[in-house]
Amino acid sequence: MKNVKFVYLYRDGANYKSWNDVIFTNPDHLTSEEIQEKLLSAFLPDKLFIAHQIFVPEQFLFLAGEFTQFDHCYHEFHAIEIVEEESTDSLNRSIKDFLKDVEQISRQGWKEFDILERVWEHELKFPEKVAAKVGRHYKTRQV
Repeated sequence: MKNVKFVYLYRDGANYKSWNDVIFTNPDHLTSEEIQEKLLSAFLPDKLFIAHQIFVPEQFLFLAGEFTQFDHCYHEFHAIEIVEEESTDSLNRSIKDFLKDVEQISRQGWKEFDILERVWEHELKFPEKVAAKVGRHYKTRQV
């Protein structure tokens, strides 16, 4: 069966990019055009979305140690591809189920958040790396 690859990226304000994709099953045989049309109507202008709200991995550059003042909370849709590869979605959704999730979040409203929340979460795991990149000396919280 042919599956669907959802290709997206994180692009910071300085135009540095981090790419990712998620592969969904396609038992309903939706075309890439149908899927793309639904996604574009649900995403924000410029094809932007909030990754964790639709349960796809975040690709923030600071996760690789590159936090900058250009970081923000949005990811960008790039393409839909029909592929023979196996599904990689952590929730085992079909593309139709994924589209339902995206449309539901769109109706509810995309919830912007402060990127520093993710920096703090990451700091709990890698405090020295984040503090060095941010250029501040944070006190490591004891958990």
